[in-house]
Amino acid sequence: MISRLRALGIVLGLIGLGFIAAGGFSFYKVQEGSASLKAFSAAQNVQLAYNEDGQLTERGETAGAQEILALLENDWGYPVVASELDPNDPVVNTATEYMYQMATIAYHTLHGVQTVVLDEDYTAEDGTVYTAGTAYEVPVDGRYWTAFDRTNPIDAAVREQAWTGTAHALIGELGVGTMTAQALTLGLGLAALFAGLGATLVLAGAGLVWATRPETEKVPVLRPAGVAV
Repeated sequence: MISRLRALGIVLGLIGLGFIAAGGFSFYKVQEGSASLKAFSAAQNVQLAYNEDGQLTERGETAGAQEILALLENDWGYPVVASELDPNDPVVNTATEYMYQMATIAYHTLHGVQTVVLDEDYTAEDGTVYTAGTAYEVPVDGRYWTAFDRTNPIDAAVREQAWTGTAHALIGELGVGTMTAQALTLGLGLAALFAGLGATLVLAGAGLVWATRPETEKVPVLRPAGVAV
């Protein structure tokens, strides 16, 4: 029985070493991915703006940044990590920074005003007549791509001018950056999990080996009567 427990301890230790190795490899790959993401971000050199107090600003105003954060947190439900918005490292290279930049593009698109000039007259359902050749200033009014009525030439024109291919492409690229950063964070967590589990198994295995070690029995020494110890 003792020998079986000792063998089990050795097996647990070996399995633990395997998990520790897996954790080390995962950590190495995460570091590679993180370095690549940071290099890509540095090459693009997209930076967030902060004031002298370390507060986020948008076009020089903190109020604009707060509105963008409100869109990100309240409308989109994204859990912003404040520590990832670092004024000492303004380059966009964390998940929260990627999402904030995405929200910035969406915010300005949603709150923009487009100038529409029709090729021919158009009468809306409410009886409003839009004359061809006349420039009309039409607000996007918080509408996303799918919220426009394509049968309405005014709406159709505003949609095409506001939600351009460039806007969609930038949002898509930033989304990839966000998911990459989050995947790297998840990978780091898995690496820690592997290493922790491995260390636990090694400790358990070593404990079994230690607990089943052969004990040295003490042989009593016989002394002649009357001899002091």
